[in-house]
Amino acid sequence: MLVERRFDEPVAFEEILAIGERNIACFESHDARFVRSYFSTDRRRMICLYQAPDAEAVRHANRMAGVPFDRVWPAQVLAPEMA
Repeated sequence: MLVERRFDEPVAFEEILAIGERNIACFESHDARFVRSYFSTDRRRMICLYQAPDAEAVRHANRMAGVPFDRVWPAQVLAPEMA
């Protein structure tokens, strides 16, 4: 599952990571496991990858943890060897 985040002002990745880490039980209770993030160089946009049963589990975990997000959507990995 991919999570899109936008911020009005530049943020530090560590700030967002700290919120999630403080509330890890929220993610664990929804079987949502953080995998990795991509953070824009202007620090106003972020895409986070989670392994989870469905998008609603990730939405709910982020809401309970107080981590801001704009959208959550399922995605499929496409690698050159799959093309």
